[in-house]
Amino acid sequence: MINNEVLRRVRYALGLSDPIMIQIFSLGNVVISREDLLNRLKKDNQDGFVELDNDTMDAFLKGLITYRRGPLEDKPGQTKKPELALNNNSILKKLRIALNFKEEDMLNALQLADFKISKPELSAFFRQKGHKNYRACGDQIIRNFLQGLTLHFRKPIE
Repeated sequence: MINNEVLRRVRYALGLSDPIMIQIFSLGNVVISREDLLNRLKKDNQDGFVELDNDTMDAFLKGLITYRRGPLEDKPGQTKKPELALNNNSILKKLRIALNFKEEDMLNALQLADFKISKPELSAFFRQKGHKNYRACGDQIIRNFLQGLTLHFRKPIE
């Protein structure tokens, strides 16, 4: 999925303003101006569109985790895991961490988007690559999850 689309959908679902978005990027160690942010939020057919690269998207997701959950404190004797390349699986995982979602929360968000998936299918996206039950996360899963997040956080007024 295009990183710019994920950024736009997360911003809308969580109702994040421009200053908050800039703060989130800074928490991920990326300095971004408001103009740069707005260019990255544009659709690819709009003038001034700037593609969001994987490193910047990863920094945003790390910043979102820090913004929502606070800074990660290193525990004594704990070694850092090597960073994996950004793909749909890692985007889904980082969103799950940032939102403090459990399996049930994720399944509910997908269900809000009228997308049915079982627990084992969902957990396959969070397995290590090479594990026998690992499954690559497709664009459709991310798209539906983001749509479900929007419905979850922006509940229509009844």
